[in-house]
Amino acid sequence: MRRPNARSVNPTLENDKEMDPIKLRFRPNRPGFRSPNINYKHPRSRYVFYSSIFVALVLSCYLLFSGRKNQETERFGVVIDGGSTGTRIYVFKYEVRKGTMVLDFSEKGLVSMKVNPGLSAYVEEPEGAGAAVAELVEFAKRHVPKEQWREADIWLLATAGMRLLKTEDQERILNVCRRVLRKSGFQFKDDGASVISGSDEGLYAWVVANYALGTLGDHPAQTTGIIELGGASVQLTFATDEPTPLEFSRKVSFGNFTYNLYSHSFLQFGQNVAFELLKESLLSGGQGMATEFLQTGKPMDPCTPRGYTHDEEAWKLSPASVIEKNRYLSTLLPNGNFSGCRSASLELLQKGRGSKFIPKLQGKFLATENFFHTSKFFGLRERAFLSDLMVSGQEYCGENWSKLKQKYPSLEEEELLRYCFSSAYIIALLHDNLGISLHDMRIAYANQVDNIPLDWALGAFILLNSSKMDMQHSNWIASIIGGDSAALMLLFSIFFMLILVTWIISKLRKPQVKTIYDLEKGKYIITRVGRYS
Repeated sequence: MRRPNARSVNPTLENDKEMDPIKLRFRPNRPGFRSPNINYKHPRSRYVFYSSIFVALVLSCYLLFSGRKNQETERFGVVIDGGSTGTRIYVFKYEVRKGTMVLDFSEKGLVSMKVNPGLSAYVEEPEGAGAAVAELVEFAKRHVPKEQWREADIWLLATAGMRLLKTEDQERILNVCRRVLRKSGFQFKDDGASVISGSDEGLYAWVVANYALGTLGDHPAQTTGIIELGGASVQLTFATDEPTPLEFSRKVSFGNFTYNLYSHSFLQFGQNVAFELLKESLLSGGQGMATEFLQTGKPMDPCTPRGYTHDEEAWKLSPASVIEKNRYLSTLLPNGNFSGCRSASLELLQKGRGSKFIPKLQGKFLATENFFHTSKFFGLRERAFLSDLMVSGQEYCGENWSKLKQKYPSLEEEELLRYCFSSAYIIALLHDNLGISLHDMRIAYANQVDNIPLDWALGAFILLNSSKMDMQHSNWIASIIGGDSAALMLLFSIFFMLILVTWIISKLRKPQVKTIYDLEKGKYIITRVGRYS
């Protein structure tokens, strides 16, 4: 019997009620599923992890920057100046602080020694040049600690005296010197011994002048030009904004500025060579200078004070002029005359200069070497006018030789003899030739600024050593790889250990989980279990 309240079954609904298939759901870990008995912070593991990183960083920094500590210790460099009248060696002591070279200009920080004559005098006997350089090298060894020899660079830079020689003669002398320098114990490469151009010499002189004045790295308009009167040449270098022919143009960068420099060396314009050329011209009468001062039919010498007796030994003439000397020596009469000597000097300068390009002089200038020596001899102040030098030169040239010897008893005759010529020659060079006013305040005569000597060799060292430091800084990775294999292996070991420790700790911190079916909740859940349970 069928009950009236019984419900009929709808076959369609019955099929819909079939059980859905079980679906596994992976849910992110939530705090509610963590076991309260497990400590997930792992303080000891975290301590080991961070300690490993710290140790690795410290050791890595030590390897990468330990060189800086060594850089701050004293270092040395050596430059040999192969000048026209002698060869001088300079030993420089310096430190590198924060990437900047700091030179020591104390009595023990900068030492030098000179031997005579210059390297060019050994053209017939090159081995003599080697002996001279060897003597200078021994001097340097006494002032550089033995443990520093291998780290100290040495350069030999020859100037105008060597430039006057033929190329093959230059190389014969340089090869002998190179042989000595290779065995010196200092760091030397063959291209470190060379005959530098006059432009290079001027550039080095400009560098040291502005280094000493503190303007190296300043705006070009704040820099100071250099006029250097050497024995065989004159160097003129200054920053200019005028277009300059390539042969006279040099570019150099310091700090944030690149300087466009005019730099040129006037070979045979140096004081000693010019004086010799003047003597020979007077003797030969070839340039018509002596004939302008005829008196009673005898040629006059306007650059030598009256009363001086020509000594054949004092007149160091070239062999080609011996015949001319014998011809005119008995008739060439000293007749100190500043104006005549100035005119004769200007004629030499104009003939030697030719059509050389010289832009308008810009800025202030330091006049060094023989400019300074002549100014000092006459007791002039540092920024004396050219007119002051002209007055002193006129008085000196017009004085009798015997009175000059009494006034300057401590000076040798050869030195006394040249000051009439040098005073007139400087006026002819700076005023008549370069156009500097007789009352121009831009010229200062100096051979040092404070305690820094204005030697071009120091400028060469600053420029060459700075270039080397820049190269080392840019190749610091290569220096580590190629320099110290032990340091390289230690560096890789540190990083390998760091990776290994990090991996182990990550394993220790990674939880162990399993999936179970919760009958009460009717679903699968993920729970963590102890590592060793």
